[in-house]
Amino acid sequence: MHYTLHQLQVFLKVSQTESITKAAEELHLTQPAVSIQLKNFQDQFEIPLTEVVGRKLYVTDFGKEIAIAAERIVDQVYAINYKTMAFKGQLTGRLKISVVSTGKYVMPYFLGDFIRKNPGIELKLDVTNKAMVVNSLDENEIDFALVSILPEALQIETVELMENKLLLVAGRDFEIPGSVSGKQIFEHITLIYREVGSGTRLTMERYLRNNNIPVTKKLELTSNEAVKQAVIAGLGCSIMPLIGIKNELKNGDIKIIPVDGLPIVTNWNLIYLKNKKFSPVAESYLEYIKEEKNRIMKENFDWI
Repeated sequence: MHYTLHQLQVFLKVSQTESITKAAEELHLTQPAVSIQLKNFQDQFEIPLTEVVGRKLYVTDFGKEIAIAAERIVDQVYAINYKTMAFKGQLTGRLKISVVSTGKYVMPYFLGDFIRKNPGIELKLDVTNKAMVVNSLDENEIDFALVSILPEALQIETVELMENKLLLVAGRDFEIPGSVSGKQIFEHITLIYREVGSGTRLTMERYLRNNNIPVTKKLELTSNEAVKQAVIAGLGCSIMPLIGIKNELKNGDIKIIPVDGLPIVTNWNLIYLKNKKFSPVAESYLEYIKEEKNRIMKENFDWI
């Protein structure tokens, strides 16, 4: 057999995602490139590693065994690289962080300088909804999580970063009916929700419930970006985090609708499990955040 490290990495990612499309996205490759590497790897085995039923890709039992072996090999290669860099005095290892969807507008600023100063670090940054983030933390699969709503069921430590403001927004052509004022606006709009499990949705529903606001028409979309584009297109209004619509406000594509009780203000928190046994990389990052967070916020988020 003459498989390469690259083929092992591609097959491992395909087996983890069970999708060539998702594997290509996470590996920053084109779909054809992933398909070719997967085929070249599979051709070296007499037993199929994957199979396609309908339009869905499945990993066979044999493929799952090969994926376990591939992960061990890839981990050993990473370990060799880390040991080489550590021998040269560089901070090395993996830093694993999961952030809620809107956190993608926040987290990169709290990582940039640290990663640039420590090129031996491999960053794994997962962006998903709150439910998945909390599950990853609960399973101890990550070092840190970025959330705006603290999980109640976990024993955690927190580092408070910055405010998260949520406002009611609409597209540029939206006009408030002349006789409507305050919270009555919700009776006249289609309200766009995030999916179940989203922290933004949870915050919005809590506001509506606490203020006894009925919603007559609503849409549900599965990402903050999808909600933003729907608002711009005039499909409805939504309660959205200010952090994610800076450019759209500046360009006039989105406008804020003033309503009593808004903005809703929560806080972005970097959280980790209490009594977590940190790697040297994670421990160094935690020290960095505590020392540098005020500077980072002042330099990048004063506009909020």
